[in-house]
Amino acid sequence: MLTLQGINEVRDYVKHWRITGQRFALVPTMGNLHAGHLRLVEYAREFAEHVVVSIFVNPLQFGPNEDFKNYPRTFEADKTKLISSGTELLFAPSVDEIYASDRERITRVDVPELSAILDGKFRPGHFAGMATIVTKLFNIVQPDVALFGEKDYQQLQVIRRLVADLSIPVEIIGVPTVREADGLAMSSRNQYLTAAERALAPQLFHTLDELAQELSNGRCDFQRLESEAVRKLSTIGMRPDYVAIREASSLTAPDNASNNLVVLAAAWLGKARLIDNIHVHAKRAQVT
Repeated sequence: MLTLQGINEVRDYVKHWRITGQRFALVPTMGNLHAGHLRLVEYAREFAEHVVVSIFVNPLQFGPNEDFKNYPRTFEADKTKLISSGTELLFAPSVDEIYASDRERITRVDVPELSAILDGKFRPGHFAGMATIVTKLFNIVQPDVALFGEKDYQQLQVIRRLVADLSIPVEIIGVPTVREADGLAMSSRNQYLTAAERALAPQLFHTLDELAQELSNGRCDFQRLESEAVRKLSTIGMRPDYVAIREASSLTAPDNASNNLVVLAAAWLGKARLIDNIHVHAKRAQVT
C-alpha cells in the first residue's frame, strides 16, 4: 500500500487508472479504524478495481466544545489494518494541505434543510464542515464510487443531496451498519465509554428496535412513540438529544400513509455521544 500526503501526488497517481478506464473507489475516514471501516473497504472492492482510503480528522466538522484535539488518532495501527484489507492507496493529508488558506474564511459547502435538522440542530456547522471536506476529497481523488456507512444516516443523505445538486460524477454507496455482538453500532467514539457504560450502551439499539417493531406492526402515533423512547433512554441513564421517526428518503416528518421509514437517535452516555438508526418498512392498511 502506498501512502501519500500531497494533493498533486494523489492526482498524479490515480491518473493512470482513469486514462486506462479502471474503476476506483474512495472510502473517506477520520482514522481510528474498526471493523465497520474495513467493511467499507471490503464493499468497495466489489464496485471497483482499486480502493483509495483517506484518513483526515477534519477540524471544520467539530464544534468549539467537541473533541477535535482528543479525537483518537491511531495512524500506524490504521495503516496495518488497511494493508491487510487490500487497500492500494492511503491519502493522509495534513490540515495545512487541505486548508491552505485561513479556515475561518474558506469556502464551505452547505446543504440547506437537511443540514439543520436532527444532528444538525445539536451540532451547528457540523454538516457544512463534513460536506466541504467530502466535496474536496471528491475533487482531489475523482473516484467512480464512494462508500459511507449507514450508521451516519443523515450524513449519507446530505452527501447524496450534494452530489445530485452539484452534478458530481460519483456513485454513492451506503453500507449497512456493522454492530458488536450485543447490537451496539461500531464507532470510534465507543472507546470513550467506561466498562459500566459499555454494558449499558446497547440499550440504544434495543430501544430503537422495539420502536421499529411497533411501527412495523402498524402504529403511526409517531410523536408518542418518540416520547416513549426518549423516556426509556432517560430512565436507564442516557441523555437523549433526540429520537425521531422520519421518511427514509427525505428525512421529512412522515404521515399515516408512510411506510418507508427510518428511526434515528442520538444520546449521550458519559463522555460518548452515541448515534444509531434502523430502517422500517411499516404495515399500513390498504385504502379501498
